[in-house]
Amino acid sequence: MAKVSARPALLLLICVLFTGFATTLHAQNPSTYYEEVPRTFYGGLILGGNATQVDGDNYAGYKKFGLNAGGIMYVRLDEHLAASIEILYSQKGARSDGEQEVPGKIIIQKYKVTLDYAEIPIQINYFDKRRSHFGAGFSIGRFISAKESGSALFLPEPVDFDKYPFNKMDYNFIIGGNLHLWQGLFLNARFQYSLVPIRKGNDNVPPYFSGRNEQFNNMWTLRLMYLF
Repeated sequence: MAKVSARPALLLLICVLFTGFATTLHAQNPSTYYEEVPRTFYGGLILGGNATQVDGDNYAGYKKFGLNAGGIMYVRLDEHLAASIEILYSQKGARSDGEQEVPGKIIIQKYKVTLDYAEIPIQINYFDKRRSHFGAGFSIGRFISAKESGSALFLPEPVDFDKYPFNKMDYNFIIGGNLHLWQGLFLNARFQYSLVPIRKGNDNVPPYFSGRNEQFNNMWTLRLMYLF
C-alpha cells in the first residue's frame, strides 16, 4: 500500500484558515467599515469647545470660550450621503478686557456675556471611503440663560443689562468637516453664524456697550466625536 503524506492536507487547512482570518480583519478595518458594515442608523457622543464673539458689540475677536457637548445620530441615505441630527448644550457669547473709547468720550474697560443654549443642528453629510466627511445645514437654538456684565468710565448712568434680554431662539447656518482618526473617533471643526439677530432694536440693546442695533452669534467649534 502506498504511503500518503499528510503535508498537502495540512498546508491546505492552513491556507483556508489564513484566508478566513484575513477576510475577517478586512471587514473590521476602519478604512473599509463604511462599505463592509453598512447601517441605516448610528450614533455617538460629542465633546469639545466653542470660540465665539458677538457681532454688533464694540469688540472683535473670538475671545469667549465655552462648552459644546451632546449626542449625534446619523441616518444613512446612500453609499456616501447621510443626514445627521444633534442635541447639544452650547455656550456662546463675547469677552474683552481691553479698554475702548466709544462715542461720548466713554471708555469701556471690560465687557463679558455668556449665552447658554440647547441646540439642535441638522446637516447633510458626504462621506469618503475612510469615513471622513463634511456637511452643511442649520441649527435651532433655544436660549437658556445669559450672564452679561461690563464696566466703563464716564458713563452718565449705570447700565442695567437685565433690561436688554436676548431673543429666545437662535437660528444658525452651519458648515464643517469631520476627520476620521481611529475606529469610531473623529475630529470635528465647524463654523456657524446666526441667520437672524439674537438682539436688535434701539431699545433692546445696551447703550454704550453695543456698536450697532443688531447682534449676531459668530462661532468656531472644535470637538471630538465618537461613533458607536
